[in-house]
Order: sequence, then C-alpha cells, then structure tokens
Amino acid sequence: MTTDIAELDLSNAGVRVEGHGLTAWFAEARETMKLAFPLIFTQVAQMAIMTTDIVMLGRVGETALASSALAITIFFFCWLIGAGPVAAVAPMTAHILGARPNDRAGVRAVIRMGFWSVVIVSLPLMVFLLFTEQVMLLLGQRAELAHGAGLFTAVLCVGLPFSLFYQVLRNFSTALGRPHAALVVMVLGIGFNFAGDYLLIFGHFGFPKLGLVGAAMASAASYTFQFLALLGIVLMTPKLRQYRIFRRFFRPDWEKLAEVFRLGMPIGLTMMFEAMLFNSATLMMGTFGTATVAAHQISMNVPSNTFMVPLGIAMAATIRVGLAAGAGDREAVRRAGYTALAIATLFMATTSVILALFPRQIAELYFASGTAAAGEAIALATVFLRVAAAFQIFDGLQVVAALSLRGLKDARAPMWIAGGSYWIAGFPVCVLLGFVFHLQGLGIWIGLAFALLVAAITMVWRFWWLSREV
Repeated sequence: MTTDIAELDLSNAGVRVEGHGLTAWFAEARETMKLAFPLIFTQVAQMAIMTTDIVMLGRVGETALASSALAITIFFFCWLIGAGPVAAVAPMTAHILGARPNDRAGVRAVIRMGFWSVVIVSLPLMVFLLFTEQVMLLLGQRAELAHGAGLFTAVLCVGLPFSLFYQVLRNFSTALGRPHAALVVMVLGIGFNFAGDYLLIFGHFGFPKLGLVGAAMASAASYTFQFLALLGIVLMTPKLRQYRIFRRFFRPDWEKLAEVFRLGMPIGLTMMFEAMLFNSATLMMGTFGTATVAAHQISMNVPSNTFMVPLGIAMAATIRVGLAAGAGDREAVRRAGYTALAIATLFMATTSVILALFPRQIAELYFASGTAAAGEAIALATVFLRVAAAFQIFDGLQVVAALSLRGLKDARAPMWIAGGSYWIAGFPVCVLLGFVFHLQGLGIWIGLAFALLVAAITMVWRFWWLSREV
C-alpha cells in the first residue's frame, strides 16, 4: 500500500506516516503543516479580497456599503448551500487515494460529479438571487438598501457557479498534494479584484463609473478569473493533468453523485448553522445602538482573521484523516486528527494570550481616536475582545474536529452537533444574557463563546469515539 502511494508521489499530502512513538507524531505534524501552510495563506488572501471590496465601497458612501453588506449576506447564504456538495470532493478523493492510490478513474468520477453538483444547485440559487430586493423588503429593510442589494446580486449571481467550480478544482488539487495552486490563484485574484474595483467603481482610465454595480461586476469577474486560472494550472501540472478530469464529462456516475449530495448537504447545513448564529448576533447588536454594532464588527474581524489558521489546519486534517481512513489505518487516523488538534490549540492559545493582554490597543487600531463615539466603541470592543480571548481555543478545536470528522465521511452527526451547539445551547444564552439580564453586547458575546465551547467538546468527543471504529 505505501509503495503505491510513494509511486504516486503525493509529496505534500499523500505521504502516509509509518511507525510508532514520538517520531511518527512529529512526522505527522510535519506533513500536516506542509499541507496546511498554503491553505492558511489562501484563506488569508481570500479575506484580503473581501477587505478590498469593503474599503473601495466605503469611499462611495454609506448606502452603497450597506447595500453591498446586505447583498453579500444573501449571496453567502446561497454560496454555503452550493459549497456543501463541493466540500465532499476532498474527503471522497482522499478515501479513494488511501485505498487505491492509482485509481485515476475513481478520482475523475468524483471530480466530474462535483462539477455536476455545481450545475444542479447553481441554477435555482441564481434564480433566487434575482429576487434579493423582494427578500430584503420582506425582511423589513429600507427600500433604498433593498434596491441596491438587488442590483448587486443580480450581477454577482453570474459569478456563483464559477466560484463553486473553483472550489471543486481547489479540493481536487489539495487532495492530490498540490495546495499551492489555489494559493497562487488567490494571490493573483487579489490584484485582479483590486483592478476591477478601481476601474469599474470609480470609472478610471475611461471605464464607466458604475459604483455599486461596478463592484458586483468586478467580484463576478474575479470569481470567473480564479476558476479559469486554477483550471489552467491544473491542465499544465503533470501530476494533475494525468487525471484527465474532463474525460467522458457527460457520463453520469449516479452512485458518486448521490454520495456527493449525501455527504455534502449536511456539510453545508453545518456551515450554515454557525454562520446564521453569528449573523443573528449582528442583528441583535443593532438593537443596542451604533457604538455597540461598530464595536461588534471590529471585534468579530479580529477572531475571524485568527480563525484562518486553524481553518487551514482543519482543511489539511480532512485530507490527512481521509487518506488514513481510506487505507483502513486506525492509528494513522487518530494520529492525524490529534496532531491537527494539538497544532491548532497551540496557535490559538498564543492568540488568546495576545487578545487578553492587549484588547484596547487592538481595538484602537480600527478607530480614529479623539471622538466620544469612538471612545465608547473602543471601550465596548475591549470587553468583547477579552471574551474572544476566552473562546480562541474552543474555536480552533471545533473546526479542526469537525473537518477531521469530514475526513471520516462523517457529516450527518456534525450537522446535528452544530445545530444543537449553536441554536439549542448558544442562541438561548445570547438572548437570556443580552436581553433578560440586560448584559447587552457582552451577554451576546458570552453566548457565542458558550456555543463554541459546546461545539468544541462535542466535536472532539465525536472524533475520539468514531476514530476507534475505523
């Protein structure tokens, strides 16, 4: 088995660690981080693209920025639905390579059905996005903002299938030990998106000044560019090209298509449960005033950035655990999962100390000092960041454990765990402490921390229990 893997030369992700003792654990940590580093930087680059859009639209005006925020919320909701089946590509591919390292036909069928799933889910989602304005009005948003959001998504929806196609190729290249391909494309995407925003929002160099619509056009074009660029890299990389992923593209593999949806839809719902709780927290913060919302937004931005590191480690864990599970190596499965959990814990413990020691200094980086409004927001953000310090480790543990379970093709149980952790445990605590006990923003943040604590404990327990049965 290991000889076949060596012949396949999956130099970044596919090297199975043999042996026992500390040597094997250190070797596993090395293989995990080799795969995780480009994934981490890819996530950071993706955050940079989003930041570019926010900064550019902020110069247009508050209405454009608020409209785009509403539009992106709806778009992200649809993207999560489509991303669920796509996320199944990585563990399915890893399982095949772990069991049969030279099964190119099996891998090709998974990738083909991943593309098919995008076509199936994208069409109804694009139609839904065309009715964003009506949805926003039903949710009680101001007519001006609802109209702007509708214009934004009417253009941005064109980029939805390309964004999901890109994720299929990204999961394929990562599972085959080539995570740097997506990183290169994402870095190029930052420049492409910046140029598109600069030209189409403000009308420089003879381009029309389109404002909000220009930003949507730039984003949709950026999604298309990223897919085409990554496709070009896949077709030019010998180890990826040999899989001939478009061969017999129209031939169905109903068993694998069913598995893509059976595994992928719970993954999508798991991501939605968490995202919806944090979006709801933002809406609840809006009832406490502008300063609270501002403090909440910048306080969320800090842990969102630190979260990119354990997320990259978790994505690597999906591949490492899946490879070991496909080979039927229980010890390697546990070693891969526990190693990723330990690395994430070490990093998040470090960020926890930094946030606990310097919350005010971090908050002041986001505000122009000297105004009463800024002073109130900074004071609140300082409190919120101390809570963020408390849940850093929980946040890292829950995402690594969840994606390690994904490597075991365990998607349904994590979905129920996420639903219970965020909505049965976390949301009531947010409401109780925020509104009943009048702790306001602090109460909501404590509720978020409690949700992550419950998720971390239950996800880690689930991995411990299930990994014994491999």
